[in-house]
Amino acid sequence: MAVSADAPHIPVMLAEVLAALNPAHGETMADGTFGAGGYTRAIVDAGADVVAFDRDPDAIAAGHALVDASDGRLRLVEAPFSTIADHVEPASLDGLVLDIGVSSMQLDQAGRGFSFRQDGPLDMRMAQSGPSAADIVNNFGVKDLIRIIGILGEERNAPRIAHAIVRAREEAPFETTGQLAALIEKAQPRKAKDTIHPATRTFQGLRIFVNDELRELARALFAAETCLKPGGRLVVVTFHSLEDRIVKRFIADRTSQASGSRHLPAAEPRALTFEVRGKAMVAAGPAEVEVNPRARSAKLRAATRTEAPARDADMAIFGLPDLPWPGDCEQGKPTA
Repeated sequence: MAVSADAPHIPVMLAEVLAALNPAHGETMADGTFGAGGYTRAIVDAGADVVAFDRDPDAIAAGHALVDASDGRLRLVEAPFSTIADHVEPASLDGLVLDIGVSSMQLDQAGRGFSFRQDGPLDMRMAQSGPSAADIVNNFGVKDLIRIIGILGEERNAPRIAHAIVRAREEAPFETTGQLAALIEKAQPRKAKDTIHPATRTFQGLRIFVNDELRELARALFAAETCLKPGGRLVVVTFHSLEDRIVKRFIADRTSQASGSRHLPAAEPRALTFEVRGKAMVAAGPAEVEVNPRARSAKLRAATRTEAPARDADMAIFGLPDLPWPGDCEQGKPTA
């Protein structure tokens, strides 16, 4: 039975994702980023069963109609995709897809505080729990703000923006997205040649930090290695270089026999846990970019699980920045 609930939007690179996943009747797949249900709907329509994850309770609530229309072939789980291995059996999935970053649904809701295009509370929490973006900008020291905005936001003017934030919050705490965007625009005025708003990169950095997105992605990739059966397909769509680098490094590590540092004695070759079939990376085509600007920076990487046992989950392979991540903080303040 085809799932007939209407989708708010067409997910990025849907055709390429389906080609890489190749869902079939009798298979079980996981959608780690359910969102508005675009990938899930297409996978169910292709005949496979789906376990779909989202840490946003709004997304889960909106997905119940899709569950009702799926003839029992869709299960929704309100949890981050890093916990997939807690909800499915080892080596039980024929495919897993991850669409990294913020969803259009979240961006379009001013009350969620993800975007400065509409004024709303300075929140940005996908799970609607834990420290908010307001907690971060109002409590973190200038050095931590510089690193969050500079590294995660890839903002070259991070020192100027961070110092401006600290000075401004002495007068009044930041409460809304409009307040922060206006402060940033004042600290680094828009130039005629600028193609994006001056606050874009700062908001990106705060969002990634608040939701611990890089470490969540890393953990999800390790979970995929555990949960995919031999021949199972891993498909990841990313939207900026920080995300893509993590996926690229994971696949490179898992498709290589090399082990350890080049400065240490050679270790025994390791069995490959994934293999790449076809192109290492696929970008969105010009036709899709023309109708969906969000696809402009999208990159898809895919790999197929081998029969080798999963390797240790060594976070060191990703080279993640050393930051006071939210999970290590108390009430939005770095712990000593």
